[in-house]
Amino acid sequence: MQTFDTVILGAGAAGMMCAIHAASKGGRVLVVDHAKAPGEKIRISGGGRCNFTNLGTTAKNFLSANPHFAKSAISRFTQHDFIAMVDRHRIAWHEKTLGQLFCDNSAKDIIEMLAREMEQNGCELRLRTTLETVTKNESGFTVALGGDGSARIQCTNFVVACGGKSIPKMGASGLGYQIAEQFGLKVTETRAGLVPLTFGEDILPHFREMAGVAADARVSCGKTSFEEAVLFTHRGLSGPAILQISSYWREKQPIRVAFLPRDDVAGQLMNAKRQNPRQQIATAIADLLPKRLAAYLTQAHGWKGNLADASDKKLADVAATIQGWEVLPIGSEGYRTAEVTLGGVETSDLNSKSMEARNVPGLFFIGEVVDVTGWLGGYNFQWAWSSGWAAGKAIAEHSA
Repeated sequence: MQTFDTVILGAGAAGMMCAIHAASKGGRVLVVDHAKAPGEKIRISGGGRCNFTNLGTTAKNFLSANPHFAKSAISRFTQHDFIAMVDRHRIAWHEKTLGQLFCDNSAKDIIEMLAREMEQNGCELRLRTTLETVTKNESGFTVALGGDGSARIQCTNFVVACGGKSIPKMGASGLGYQIAEQFGLKVTETRAGLVPLTFGEDILPHFREMAGVAADARVSCGKTSFEEAVLFTHRGLSGPAILQISSYWREKQPIRVAFLPRDDVAGQLMNAKRQNPRQQIATAIADLLPKRLAAYLTQAHGWKGNLADASDKKLADVAATIQGWEVLPIGSEGYRTAEVTLGGVETSDLNSKSMEARNVPGLFFIGEVVDVTGWLGGYNFQWAWSSGWAAGKAIAEHSA
């Protein structure tokens, strides 16, 4: 039987980060993954350039049954700490909107950085390797592995970093939740997050006609709102603002879409009336919104006639509709296209400083498998880096 100090299940962002720090003081660390290459979700993220963190990261950017849980890890290993790591490896990066940071070249630069640091710290990586069983014993855990890395292993620490259910075509599954339940930890309800929303046939034919149309908007659900682009698709609505609100939306809840959220649309329509009173209302709206969207809203709400014949109140009502359009999604595209999984291992069962299970010494859960989910824009990667760092540091300090 082979012996390691730590076995980490999952060679993704959190798992590799944890490995680097768990091995930093000489601990023997093994990372296993079923995939043929490490960091597959990193590779496809950010259009292939990896939105690796966000300059504005705080605990307020995360959803969890316990909104305070993420504070410890996020505050001790910050976005600035990860940026410093990227800079040490001379990876060029740039900032996009809303504090999002991307690699100039390729997401593979981040994977290579992590792999290089793992190698420098003596970590072993086994790919195309599956977990058959993991059981607790007096000195830690007995782990049975299948696939190319078949072996029976004794380890002191076992770290679950295998993610959630999002993007199953890449092998995502509920394995991490099953392991949690096996050891008596609770798992909250899980569902797809950061995902496009779908609509019924009562409105979907109109959306199909507008497929590809994008517009700036403020999208709200309840008291939560996000202001970014909305994109019409053949299945419903997507775009950053929709992905963001999807994490807060629940079935049977409407969403409100305010197009031109920073504009005085009523004032613009009244100004158009003064300057060109014979202009059709539909034409005036088409001057403000993408033409196909303007045509749909005009037809759906029966806005006919020219501006001269419309009272200021009517134009104000038109503006209110444009900036307060309410629609009812019937669902989402699900885990197939979801960027993250909402919910997961209940935080009350974990130590927020170390990510260790409170009642199972040596068992750790990090990254997406935990009930901590970030907004769109690099926040989920930062949670992976921070939670992986927290567990790795705790393991290294305990074994030193």
